[in-house]
Amino acid sequence: MSEHPPSRHSPTNPARFLPSVGDPVSSLWHRLRRGSKLIRKQPDWDRFAGEGWVERIMTEAVTDRLHTKQGRAIARWTLADGPHRLTTYLKRHYRLPWWSGLMATLFPGGAWSPGLQEWQHLCWAKGEGLPVPRPVAAGQFVGPWFRLQGFLAVEELHGMLPLHEAVPLAAARLDPVTFGRWKRGLTAELARIARELHRRKVFHKDLYLCHFYIPDALTRRVPEAWTGRAVMIDLHRLAKHPVTAPWWQVKDIAQFLYSSDVPGITARDRVRFWKLYRAGWPGSPPGDWFRPLIRLKWQLYRRHARRAASVNSKSEIRSSKRTHVQDPG
Repeated sequence: MSEHPPSRHSPTNPARFLPSVGDPVSSLWHRLRRGSKLIRKQPDWDRFAGEGWVERIMTEAVTDRLHTKQGRAIARWTLADGPHRLTTYLKRHYRLPWWSGLMATLFPGGAWSPGLQEWQHLCWAKGEGLPVPRPVAAGQFVGPWFRLQGFLAVEELHGMLPLHEAVPLAAARLDPVTFGRWKRGLTAELARIARELHRRKVFHKDLYLCHFYIPDALTRRVPEAWTGRAVMIDLHRLAKHPVTAPWWQVKDIAQFLYSSDVPGITARDRVRFWKLYRAGWPGSPPGDWFRPLIRLKWQLYRRHARRAASVNSKSEIRSSKRTHVQDPG
């Protein structure tokens, strides 16, 4: 979570939010041969997940909206407790680096798996008043012999859309004057969230428009207040960097501006975001010397995206030609 191992009293160590299940005080030899586990959960999780959920969480067949990649999987998991429903997105990591397993074996009370780390980040953000999804359970399974697996379950954002979809939709549903008011309020809220992170020297590292969600209903009207209505997701890379803060600040803002190239967002909106981001800064705001660095990083993101698109296009053309040769009729 930081450039140095976080202390127990670190502002990004939300231990006070974390009810746990596990055996972090077992002997090293026991952990090495038999393994150990560390589980975090909300009070209502057990009654939805059912008896014995810890033993089956990594093998549970969850296929709704399933996406797998490089030893990890994410899927939508709906749980029931009588008439009550809890819908979550379950992230599971099946293969993690051996050195993470080594550290988890030596220091079993720490969060060494991505799921448990993101749980901590989400709890920290909630404790700071930032709008994020509710984490409902997370854990890591260590050993035997330095193996490491982990998971995170986050409550689904019901009836909400990512901003790269919501903004064009609002542009189509609202008249131009109303849409202008809608954007100004939303822009102020996004600038506030980014500023609240950065003034704490904490950085998202994936601060893209698609990682903010708003209720679908708000694409049809201007809310009375935007505060807390845009929810920030995917905090797995969130980290505190007090020493190298300017570098990560530039990256976050450049990522956000790069991702804002969607219908309905203009250059004027981007300028407004920057002004609002600086306006509410406690003490001295980020200086104008940040602007050329942000612009340069933004251009590098755009260049990389064009290069990747070109490579993908050429690959598709080659694939199409091979198919045509093999199946001419």
